[in-house]
Amino acid sequence: MSHSHTHAPGEVHNHSHGPAQPAPQPTIDPALQAIIDADFIQTPIALSQDSNLALCAPHKLEKCTDCKVDYINLNRLSKILVGNPTLLCPPPSNVISQKLTQMVTQTKEEGNTLFKRGDHVNAIKKYNMAASIAVQRPPWEANQFMREELSTVVSNRSAAYLEGRDYISALADAEMVIALRRNWTKGHVRKAKTLVAMGRLPEASEALKLGLSYEPANTELLAFLAEIDTKLEENRTEKPLVAIEAN
Repeated sequence: MSHSHTHAPGEVHNHSHGPAQPAPQPTIDPALQAIIDADFIQTPIALSQDSNLALCAPHKLEKCTDCKVDYINLNRLSKILVGNPTLLCPPPSNVISQKLTQMVTQTKEEGNTLFKRGDHVNAIKKYNMAASIAVQRPPWEANQFMREELSTVVSNRSAAYLEGRDYISALADAEMVIALRRNWTKGHVRKAKTLVAMGRLPEASEALKLGLSYEPANTELLAFLAEIDTKLEENRTEKPLVAIEAN
C-alpha cells in the first residue's frame, strides 16, 4: 500500500507499507545446543500450597540432597516478585530493596551495640546474620549495593574477631573487605591492625601503603604508617644481646 506523508512544508515522501515483518530468529549453534542438551536433567517439581515456591516432588523441600536440587535462590526471586506485584521485571538496576536494606542495617547495629559492650561472640553472630541478609539482594540490583553493605558488615566482624584475638578470622575478613571494595581504606586499616597484633609489622606497613595508593592524603593511614615505621626502625636499631659463652 502506497501513500504520502507531509513531513515539513514543501517536503513530501512516499512510503510503501506492507504487512509487519516478524523479527529474525537467531541461528542455533548445533554444538552449543548439544552441550545444553547434554547438561539438561529433567526433574519433577512440586509447588507449595500457594503455588509460589518450587519444591522437590518426593520430599517437598526447597533444597534436597537426595533429589540433588536447590530451589532456594529461585524461590527467593519468586517471593520478591509475589510481594511486589507492580514491580517491573526486571526492574531498573537503581531500584533498591528498602526492606532488605533496613534489615541489614538493623542487624548490623545490633552487632555494633554488642561489640561496644565487649560481647564480641554475640556481636559476630549478629554480623553473620547481617552478612547473610546482605547477599540476598535480587540479581537485577546493581552489584555495588551488595558490595557496600557486605563490606561494612564484614569490616565490623573483622574488628570483633580481632578483639576476640581470633587473628586468622580477623585477617580473612579484612582480606574479604579489600576484595569487595579495594579502594575503601577501612579494609586496609583492618588488615594492618590485625597484622600488627600478629607481630607482622613489615606486612602491616605494606598493607597501609596499598591503602594510601587509593587515598594518599588519608590522615588515619598516614599516622598509622608512621607509627609502624617508627617501630620497625626501633627494632632495626636495637642492640642485639651479647651471648655469654660458658667456659
